[in-house]
Parts: sequence; C-alpha cells; structure tokens
Amino acid sequence: MEELGLIEDGAVAVSGKKIVAVGKTKDVLAKVKIDRKTKIINSEDKVVLPGFVDCHTHPIFGATREEEFELRVKGKTYEEIAKAGGGIRSSVRSLRELSKAELIELALPRLDRFLSFGTTTIEAKSGYGLSLKDEIKILEVIKKLDQIHPLDLIPTFLGAHEIPDEYIDKREEYIDFLINQMIPEVAKRKLALFCDVFCEKNVFSLEESKKIMETAKRYGLKPRLHADQLSSLGGAELAGEVGAISADHLEYISDSGIEKMKECGTIAVLLPGSVFGLGKDNYPPARKMINKGLPVALATDFNPGSSFTESMPIILSLACLKMKLTPAEAITAATVNSAYAIDRGDSIGSLEKGKKADMVIWDIKNYKEIPYHYGVNLVDKVIKNGEMIR
Repeated sequence: MEELGLIEDGAVAVSGKKIVAVGKTKDVLAKVKIDRKTKIINSEDKVVLPGFVDCHTHPIFGATREEEFELRVKGKTYEEIAKAGGGIRSSVRSLRELSKAELIELALPRLDRFLSFGTTTIEAKSGYGLSLKDEIKILEVIKKLDQIHPLDLIPTFLGAHEIPDEYIDKREEYIDFLINQMIPEVAKRKLALFCDVFCEKNVFSLEESKKIMETAKRYGLKPRLHADQLSSLGGAELAGEVGAISADHLEYISDSGIEKMKECGTIAVLLPGSVFGLGKDNYPPARKMINKGLPVALATDFNPGSSFTESMPIILSLACLKMKLTPAEAITAATVNSAYAIDRGDSIGSLEKGKKADMVIWDIKNYKEIPYHYGVNLVDKVIKNGEMIR
C-alpha cells in the first residue's frame, strides 16, 4: 500500500474514455500521435491521481438529521436515539413520502459535491425504503442518476438495513419477506450488483445475516456486510465464511476476524468518518490489518445519520491521524483498493493503460498535502471518462 508508482515529469495519454499510455512525458509523447485535434492539459507543478472510489455510501434519502447530531453533542448515544424513533427508521419514514423525481432532485447536488472533492465512482446503497416498493424506488433512482450524472454509481441492495416500523414485532416475517420477495424481485429487475446486511446486535444476527447473504448469492447478488461496528459480534468471520467481497466498519474486529477475511480474500472497508461523526474514538485497528496483510479500503459512509460528508480528502486526514495510515497508504486505500472492494479493480482506481480515464489534477506539489491540508478543497480539475467535467 506504500507503493504509489510515482512518476516525476509524467504524462497520461487518453483516447476516448480510456487511458492509452502512462509514463515519463518524453516516453508518452514518443508513443502517441499529437496533432491539431489533440487537447493538452498542462498540469506542471501539480499532482495527478486516479479519481477516488468511494466504496460505501448511502446517498438516496429524504430529510437530513441534524437534530440527532445536536442530541449526540448533548450526550445521547446513537442507540438511544434509534430506540426513541430516530436513526435509520426515521430516514425510512421521510423517504417513503417522496417520489422518484423528488429523490433525484435531492441527490444531484450531493453527487456534484462528491465530484468536486475528486471522487469519480461511488457505491450507492438502498436501505431507507425497507418495503418492496420503496427499495425498488431507491434502486431505480440510483440507476437513473447513473445515466444522467457524470459520476458512476454502483448499486447495492440493503433491504437488511433495519427492521421497519410495521414489522417491529414481527422480525421473522420481515426476514422471510426480504428473502422470498425482495431479493428475488431486485435480482429479476437487475437493479443491484451487491446485497448488503447490517449485522449487529439489535439489528440482524449472525444467523439471520448468513441466511440473507446466502439467498442473495443464489440470485446472483454478491454479498457485502456491515460488520463489527458497535460490538465484536463475529461479523468479520461471517463475511469471510460466505465469501463477501467486503466487510465494512470493523471497529471491533477480532484477530480471528482479520485472519478469516485475509484467508478468504474479503476486503476491509474502513469508515473513519462514521466514528468521527458519532463523536467516538474507537477507530478500526487499521495498522494491525495492514501489518497482517489484509487489504484495506477507505470510504466516506456518506449518510444522513452518522457521516454526513461527501469529502474523501477529510477521510484521508482521519485515516492518517486516527488510524495511523501513511498518506501513501491512505491514497491506495481510497483508489485502487476501493475499486477492488466494488469489483472494479480491472477498470478504475489507478492510472494504467486500458483503464477508464478517471483522473484528478490537484493544486499541490506533493500528494502528502491532501491529508495534511485538511478541511479545504485542493482539487484543480476532474476528468471523467476522458472528459473535463470540473
């Protein structure tokens, strides 16, 4: 993760949407044809990196939850707020009142902000509908946004985000509904690539999570898992057991969980923004994971409750300061490792011949300035699919 492959006086050549050459400027110029139609962008004294890949976001929701933020500042816990009717279920209630057109209108400026901070691809979860109609609505919104916005959105079905109000005393009925109707319908409509589960005390147990993920796999959806966020439940071990592409959060991961994920090729997606946003200090043991050879990725966990930020640079700052990643490790975690966490490692996440021309030009002279100069936007230009979009 320290190996960034830095190229001094480098150049990237693009044709159409793809990178066709990368290397020293003189070598690239010798390989490609330069004529009057060629557009040249001078990035002298600047840093060029692949676009960030934000591999864990919840971008489709209605009302924001700043009142809960104030309650946490005053001493209420996330769990206490949820029990009082706040949390995920409050977002479900507000989303169900909105049309697809209204959700698209709310989401577009959020996507613009992702791009403005250098993110060119996000994984986008459902999970604030928790009914067949509303989960389908969210996934259709994600599909439409992917078509009309420059940002790429990779869809994940998260019907197992919480037990909705109408099933609060009938959780087994909701899980049966999720398994027998929601997952098959989502798969039939080809609206998601992944299926995620919030595996945690008072949400979905290990047994329930395994049942949901195994069902998803039978319908062609790749499993992901919210794991070990609030307690050491064994979610990391379960993620490895079912072959999940990633296990996310992992604040309370065990040593055996690290070994199981490494053994099974499951990527650790760390979300320091949610720890920070909840006012906690129990950051995931990133150094231990990296030292043991477990691939680590970073994401914002953008959502209205615990991590209300579209900024990957601030996530890099938190990763360095709170989890002791080096700046190089943080950049690797937010680009190529995050690309592999959404099964896109062969097409995005690094500047290589044949990959998509998703690049960010930074108004800095050294990549280490990104986490160091925190709280500001140092992005100069964003290039998506070979086109200048910012």
